[in-house]
Amino acid sequence: MENLIQAIEQLKKEKNALIMGHYYQRSEIQEIADYIGDSLALAQQAAKTTADIIVMCGVHFMGETAKVLCPEKKVLVPDMAAGCSLADSCPADKFEQFVKEHPGYTVISYVNTTAAVKALTDVVVTSTNARQIVESFPKDEKIIFGPDRNLGSYINSVTGRNMLVWDGACHVHEQFSVEKIVEIKKQHPQAVILAHPECKGAVLKLADVVGSTAALLKYFVAHPEKEYIVATEAGILHEMRKKCPQTTFIPAPPMDSTCGCNECNFMRLNTLEKLYNCLKDESPEITVDPAIAEKAVRPIKRMLEISAQLGL
Repeated sequence: MENLIQAIEQLKKEKNALIMGHYYQRSEIQEIADYIGDSLALAQQAAKTTADIIVMCGVHFMGETAKVLCPEKKVLVPDMAAGCSLADSCPADKFEQFVKEHPGYTVISYVNTTAAVKALTDVVVTSTNARQIVESFPKDEKIIFGPDRNLGSYINSVTGRNMLVWDGACHVHEQFSVEKIVEIKKQHPQAVILAHPECKGAVLKLADVVGSTAALLKYFVAHPEKEYIVATEAGILHEMRKKCPQTTFIPAPPMDSTCGCNECNFMRLNTLEKLYNCLKDESPEITVDPAIAEKAVRPIKRMLEISAQLGL
């Protein structure tokens, strides 16, 4: 593995490439990445990089977002099959019909969508900034929120809004077992339950802290003396244990598994070997239809502008 890592580092230097990775990636990918972050941070970093090549170690929509923001750069992904169940739950043609059926609505789309869906959108959000961006609109604003029904419902509950929410979901965050979390809590009564807002409402009601991956990281770093039950994709545990090695982190288990971790099979498709081949061959490369990219970049840039104004 050491030789492989050295070869990747050499290719990166030769090609002026930036390796970006999401917190849900394999630990070895996180270790070799130049930049690790959640969806908002990855978009912010892509928008300002001076690299010639961006290698996005995440899932397909993240590569698309980077390409839309940096059309002049070559954007690669280690495995083109690394998709997203949440993005897949919102086909662009059906979403477009839904939008047409509700004229006069502002369309807010979660970043976990295809470029084609973003092209139908007024402003993109991530789990880090979704609540603040929704609240930046007047209280009587008519809003369509897609595609995550759990995140949309959560934002409605904490803001008092009544957004129309598309019926989509992330297969990982849908699978957490309320019963198993309750059982772990009984065994660790002092543990703080951290949950991502893509989780089902029943899980969020159990949680002591609800937030994006970045927000959850920020919370436990500020409170390293506590014990945590973590209800989000298990890849985040690598960064958690790295930042606070003395802290106990217990992964919340899924319903249909004897394994203690809940992992995204799409995120796990990226490996060091695929990363090396991707850099060596400069393939697979993300492409986005220019007409779609021209429309999709506007709501992404609007998100970045609002986030900057809000200090996010």
